[in-house]
Amino acid sequence: MSGGDKTVFPVILCGGLGTRLWPTSRASMPKPFVTVLGELSTFQMAVRRVIAPGVFQRPTIISSNDVGFILADQLAQIGVEADIILEPVRKDTAAAIAVAACHAARQGSDTVVLVVAADHVIDDPAAFVASCEAALELARAGHIMILGVVPQSPATGYGYIQPGGPINDAGAFRVARFVEKPDAEMAQSFIGQGFLWNSGNFLFRADVMIGELERFQPEVLSVARKSLETATIDLDFIRLDERAFRQAPRTSIDYAVMERTERAGVLPVSFSWTDIGSWDALWDASPRDMAGNALRGNVEVMETRNALVHSDGILTAVVGIDDVVVVAHADAVLVVPRSRSDLVKDLVASMRAGRRPEASEHIRMHHSWGWCQRVDDGSRFLVRRIVVKPGGHLPLQMHHCRAEHLIVVKGTAQVTENENVSLVHENEAIHIPVGSVRRLVNPGRIPLELIGVQVGRDAGEDDRDRVEDRCDG
Repeated sequence: MSGGDKTVFPVILCGGLGTRLWPTSRASMPKPFVTVLGELSTFQMAVRRVIAPGVFQRPTIISSNDVGFILADQLAQIGVEADIILEPVRKDTAAAIAVAACHAARQGSDTVVLVVAADHVIDDPAAFVASCEAALELARAGHIMILGVVPQSPATGYGYIQPGGPINDAGAFRVARFVEKPDAEMAQSFIGQGFLWNSGNFLFRADVMIGELERFQPEVLSVARKSLETATIDLDFIRLDERAFRQAPRTSIDYAVMERTERAGVLPVSFSWTDIGSWDALWDASPRDMAGNALRGNVEVMETRNALVHSDGILTAVVGIDDVVVVAHADAVLVVPRSRSDLVKDLVASMRAGRRPEASEHIRMHHSWGWCQRVDDGSRFLVRRIVVKPGGHLPLQMHHCRAEHLIVVKGTAQVTENENVSLVHENEAIHIPVGSVRRLVNPGRIPLELIGVQVGRDAGEDDRDRVEDRCDG
């Protein structure tokens, strides 16, 4: 495709850990990939918004190495193909957008890029597409366009944009200034003055963004170019060069470029937009019953109003408490007033400092071959459920002080030990003695499900080692 093509090059950023949505969002499955609204993750919703034929090209996803296989699986679930660029370390949005601009420029320096976040919710995808089309020509003319959302409330969790003079007669404006998250009184004043929410949805020509980065953040641009030029192709992934990318300054695109450039423009949009940054924000975006409660999963409430109650399985009952968040998982339960839900981020930081594995890990851990889930964990044993997707290779690693018994409960396992290959069928078992090394493959067309029991843990093993060994297969 030539750079003169009228379609947009969409880029989805998936960098956030979402600690304010703990315990549902953790490092092992960050918030863009969890399902908290409807049947799709917010990442899948974002992908579906940018696949309108004739408007968008094949999407590009930029995320961290840690979740590459998760996003690949979620793309497969909705039947979408994309370029996947993996960052070896997290460096905030300036480096990611610099990589996106350089990647898009390979097909033409004047390619128009759309950057969106994977954790935003928009209730009217058609209106979003129409807004992108409306901003396209302004971006082609050299403006860095932002979709500015007409505020629905005096929210204090968003940045604001003050529109300046008009760019054209279609309702777009130059950006007079950006304002960081205000207090409630100032937010109300901003609404009265016609300020807009900064949605973080950008459209720009690749060469324009590259030029502004060269002007304001040349080091970020240099690192992005080098890490992309020396990237490696690994299956479906483009892996940025780690040595180069680690040199990138950690800064946001707002600080790096948008608050300094004279090219910033804003197009007011009126569709409903939410940045799912906290449980309170999720409550605001969720369907609610007549009492104002947002309920999901196995929950019961009585004499409770304006609450968010989510359960990942266990029955969760809330009685006589208003304006509260209750989130229940098998290994962690959160209870916090909705108005204080931002404090969850500080709670997670405290738990990490105390080396609580629940701060970062779910009991179900996802891997490139499938997933495993702790069922029971004692001082001398570990029981886990294991699911290997079709074609998945499960490495059964050597343990010096543990034996493992694996029972096939669904499908067929192909097990290799030295030169010997055998098939293990449903209701048959695999024994892995201490010190043994074997390889297991799912040769079938359905997921292979096993129950594994590890026995014989070293009494001197510390907590960190136990966490790493829980799902090392």
